[in-house]
Amino acid sequence: MKPFQYTRAVTQQSAVEAIAKPGTKIIAGGTNLVDLMKRGVATPDKLVDINNLPLKSISINKLGHLHIGALALNSTVSESALVLEQQPLLAMALKAGASPQLRNMATVGGNMMQRTRCAYFYDTTMPCNKRMPGSGCGAIGGYNRMHAIFGTTDKCIAVHPSDMCVALAALDAHVIVSSRKGERVIPFTDFHRLPGDNPEKDNTLADGELITGVTISHNNFAKNSYYLKIRDRQSYAFALVSVAAALEIDGGTIKAARLAMGGVAHKPWRLYDAEKALVGKPANEDSFKLAAQIAMQGAKAYENNQFKLKLGPAAITEALKHAAGIV
Repeated sequence: MKPFQYTRAVTQQSAVEAIAKPGTKIIAGGTNLVDLMKRGVATPDKLVDINNLPLKSISINKLGHLHIGALALNSTVSESALVLEQQPLLAMALKAGASPQLRNMATVGGNMMQRTRCAYFYDTTMPCNKRMPGSGCGAIGGYNRMHAIFGTTDKCIAVHPSDMCVALAALDAHVIVSSRKGERVIPFTDFHRLPGDNPEKDNTLADGELITGVTISHNNFAKNSYYLKIRDRQSYAFALVSVAAALEIDGGTIKAARLAMGGVAHKPWRLYDAEKALVGKPANEDSFKLAAQIAMQGAKAYENNQFKLKLGPAAITEALKHAAGIV
């Protein structure tokens, strides 16, 4: 591991000032960053510990939206009475992620910033455009069972690893960030990026910006929501395919729908066309299968992940059935 300086931020302003300097990284739980540093993938000159900042609260803000501080632990959020009552989909997704030990360390902000678990990204002897732009993508011609089927380019086919972020994308959350220029709010679906020609860029954060929290507007999805994660083993495994499904149902008819997938793209993959197809339809399996077919339009598989083309629509249908309570 490359030697680095370590300091603790006392105030939010001091943290913002520190990260404005090149070569500086924020650390909170460190559940991803430390791994990357050990492998030589991340080589910061300085770490700024922000655990002492007052960014751990879970509350209802002045607008009536659920506000979650960036330093709130994944385990705390998943057990919060407010979250369980108002946004149970988020709690379900968090409980599906990692292990209890990691959830007790990982923060909401850190979860959003975690990097892909693509084996070629982690192996510094292999080509990877995310790690070294212009070196190539080892996964395209290599073993790509875990890789993307949506939004890929010839530069990168890696997937975003988070479960929490799939739920937040489905719930139309917003990210609050702070910098020397002040505060700004980013729609969650705009926070993460597709690879394009710059797969080394995971998100739309500007240099020197600090995530301070996430907000979720009040909605009517609490009664009918479900997070389905399909993986190789029951715990501590990343998703082959995951689905966050939320429905508002009135008299058996779908009034509103939210759908997002994980394990299929470089960012949480929102299924807008499938959502539109569900509105006004009866909450039954036929409606769900049609939406699932629409959701998979444009999917492109590689040599080892062809199974995702069948697993994807099956998972969407199953998640919607659970959300509607017809399983």
